[in-house]
Amino acid sequence: MSGDGTNADGAMEGGPSPCKRVKAEAVDLASPLNFDSPNALFESLISPIKMETFFKEYWEQKPLVIQRDDPLLAAYFQSLFQLTDLKNLCRLGMYYGRDINVCRCVNGRKKVLNKGSKVHYLQLRKDFDQKRATIQFHQPQRFKVFVLQLEGKKRWRLYQPTVPLAREYSVESEDSIGSPTHEFTLKPGDLLYFPRGTIHQADTPPGLAHSTHVTISTYQNTGQGLWEVVMRSEVFLDEREHDCSWGDFLLDVIPGLLFDAAKKEVKFRTGVPRQLLMQVDDITVATKRLSDFLRTLADQLEGSGDLRSSEMKKDFIRSRLPPYCLGDGSSLSTPGGKLPKLSSRVRLRFKDYIVMMVEADKDTSAETQEPMVYIYHSLRNKRDTHMMFGNDSETAEALGLRFPLSYKDALKQLWSSEIISVKELKLNTDAEKENLVLALWTECLMEVT
Repeated sequence: MSGDGTNADGAMEGGPSPCKRVKAEAVDLASPLNFDSPNALFESLISPIKMETFFKEYWEQKPLVIQRDDPLLAAYFQSLFQLTDLKNLCRLGMYYGRDINVCRCVNGRKKVLNKGSKVHYLQLRKDFDQKRATIQFHQPQRFKVFVLQLEGKKRWRLYQPTVPLAREYSVESEDSIGSPTHEFTLKPGDLLYFPRGTIHQADTPPGLAHSTHVTISTYQNTGQGLWEVVMRSEVFLDEREHDCSWGDFLLDVIPGLLFDAAKKEVKFRTGVPRQLLMQVDDITVATKRLSDFLRTLADQLEGSGDLRSSEMKKDFIRSRLPPYCLGDGSSLSTPGGKLPKLSSRVRLRFKDYIVMMVEADKDTSAETQEPMVYIYHSLRNKRDTHMMFGNDSETAEALGLRFPLSYKDALKQLWSSEIISVKELKLNTDAEKENLVLALWTECLMEVT
């Protein structure tokens, strides 16, 4: 598990999840993973380390190695995903590049050995056995229970990053990376975390045919899962672009601040001086004016009760897996349970899979746009195309609902309450209260208790 790499994300906290725990596939062993909620799953992955300790002491700071030495735990992880599973997956239709990469490390660089388009198991096995190649299987969560597992053993060496939390990928020669800061061997059931930018080297110890591990990627703008069967020594210089930093968040928030400021203050609407576009050297006037604008935006932000981040939140929900107990989301084609009424007591469902934000109304022109409350969710996201770049899910609009800004307080009530009476919602009329809960129920986000 690498820090450039999970979908172990901070989601809004709610009450107990409405999902029942689902048994692990294809195994009778008791699962050590807790699928009740995203936070519960993450805590079970890093056990016995507590989540608070992880984020305080390790996240983006230093590596963490958890070696559990538990035979039953090792047997569970070994049973979930093995090299032999690839044969059945190839029958489903695997393609090079999209689903699988075959590669080797040659002179410190990754060399891709993909052949054609469709993957044939016999050729894959031949490359693996004869060329001692590495098989990388992308996004295994499309086909299995979300797992972290290791088959065989793997020897790891970690090196100091050349650029801490680097945003860009770089290539360093093996001679220039110095001595390892950590050396250890992972066995089935063990877990490794390291921050983005950490240079790492891995190989299968002598005497073992292969080893298998899953990489779970967090806080990066490329895929989130990678299953690897490794036979050769490899050096990974892991310094990938990052799209969940404070800098990225600032880029997401500023457009909304500018939109509001331009509506309120005429100085943001005045034209840029003609000379500015032609200037090469003297930009003193422009920098002073921009500094003044930025101070105004900072004052506006501190005095605001809302923080408008839209694209990052929508991208998060658009690319998130549906709740574990829902499979591919097809079971949510129609709402179930009692129809909510004014006299009902209700509960908001799947809070961990919903985001609420205030945005300008998309159905009106820019001149007349008024803020609206949008609710987006991931309940109907497709598991079989999750994080598969190049398909329709990349550009699809996040699913959700739109409400007048006057509904915001009532939505916050639903969010913060475990159970609430529809009559208690902070809306002006009973009709508005019923319309709100009915809309949420129709989207499978509300249940009557």
